[in-house]
Amino acid sequence: MSDSLPLLRHRLKIAGDLGAVVKTMKAMAAASITQFEQAASALEEYARAVELSLALYFRQHPSSGTAGTKGEGLIPPPAPRGTARRGALLVFGTDQGMVGQFNESLVEKVVGRLAEEPEPPLIWAVGERIQYRLENAGYVPARVFPAPNSTEAIAPLIASILEEIEGAWEGGAAGNVSFCRNRPLSRARYEFSWSCLLPLDEHWEARFRHLPWPSGNLPELVHETPGTLAAFVSQYLFVSLFRACAESAAAENGARLAAMQRAEKNIEERQHDLQQDFNRQRQKGIDEELFDLLAGYEALSKPGGRD
Repeated sequence: MSDSLPLLRHRLKIAGDLGAVVKTMKAMAAASITQFEQAASALEEYARAVELSLALYFRQHPSSGTAGTKGEGLIPPPAPRGTARRGALLVFGTDQGMVGQFNESLVEKVVGRLAEEPEPPLIWAVGERIQYRLENAGYVPARVFPAPNSTEAIAPLIASILEEIEGAWEGGAAGNVSFCRNRPLSRARYEFSWSCLLPLDEHWEARFRHLPWPSGNLPELVHETPGTLAAFVSQYLFVSLFRACAESAAAENGARLAAMQRAEKNIEERQHDLQQDFNRQRQKGIDEELFDLLAGYEALSKPGGRD
């Protein structure tokens, strides 16, 4: 049964309102992508400075690597008696929806990776949506952090995460600490990425010890204090997580932009179909009225039709 003209008109209005909302969300997602991409890009120079600082320190202290720096917080204290250190994983997801399979694909990769581990790790989640997906997969996060909705919210978030990691690290609850996220390949595509954060062992130190110096001038570390290495490491950890968070947020908004583009296309197709139905119904009504007028005219034109 065909829909009535008032019903079709109402559906056209709803489709138009949805289209306006989708256009707004698409514009907001595009702006957010730029915002988070710029934040990650702006961090590159500072991250490079931190890496060169670590390289300089290890060059000047070849015999005092991370394996001997317990006093500076790089090596965790022994786990409490009778307990064993668990691995720990920080998962960057989303608080909001309309991102397609962003969280689902992330959890699928995480579950596949954790299936190879001898025991489940301690998990921290960034974003309520990823929390629910992890719980459904059988991994309940020990703590959930809110996903940042702006670049200004990233620094306080990372400070809270590092505080949580430090507590678990120093308390013996966590050993190796890793983090994972989706990072953007383009504005519509992203890939899964897994990185190790702690411990900072000899392999990590060797990476910086052999880092090429960018100029021919011999560097020198001045005004060194006993806490210099700890300060460099603190900045390294902060930069690593800040960059991961910004990349995840950019990928999230890229996924949302792609979802909004698909929704916009579907709405436009639906509007086209509804408009055609409306036009057919309206033309049908006009034809019926014309037929009624013609029939009435013919009836009145017959002899005795006016009687």
